[in-house]
Amino acid sequence: MEAKTCNESRVVRTSRIFPNDVNNHNTLFGGKLMSDVDMVASISATRHSRRECVTASTDSVDFLSPISPQNSVCFESFVTWTGTSSIEVFVKIIAENLISGERKIAATAFLTFVALDENGKPTPVPKIVPETEEEKKLYETGSERAEKRKLHRKNSRELANYFTTMKPWE
Repeated sequence: MEAKTCNESRVVRTSRIFPNDVNNHNTLFGGKLMSDVDMVASISATRHSRRECVTASTDSVDFLSPISPQNSVCFESFVTWTGTSSIEVFVKIIAENLISGERKIAATAFLTFVALDENGKPTPVPKIVPETEEEKKLYETGSERAEKRKLHRKNSRELANYFTTMKPWE
């Protein structure tokens, strides 16, 4: 299986902020941003693997600066690291004031996807080849994030043993 560059999985999507996209603070609703992040990241994962992919985890979404209705919001995603069947995708969210042209990093996110074969089972994915300084930095730190994900998933499974599935009204 031939390795692929980060750029081969790159997705860029820019949109406006409309009144139905904002919360009671008149800034972009976090849930709307998270939904858009998952959507663009899933396209990057699928472009990389050329397989159906499922979201395995949203490792982090860091809201760094509010996004207002005067801004456009640009989502840029690309694959930064791969395991055997897992694909890490980084999403950078850039807010741009459409009048002044000022741009700022408004949020960042890391998500992990798993590529599936025709039977819905995990399947191997191509390795990733970083080219830019930004891609290389994300790639170099990818295995560390993967180890943290494994530990976090293990802890989540152990904690889930204490959760009930009882109906709250019972």
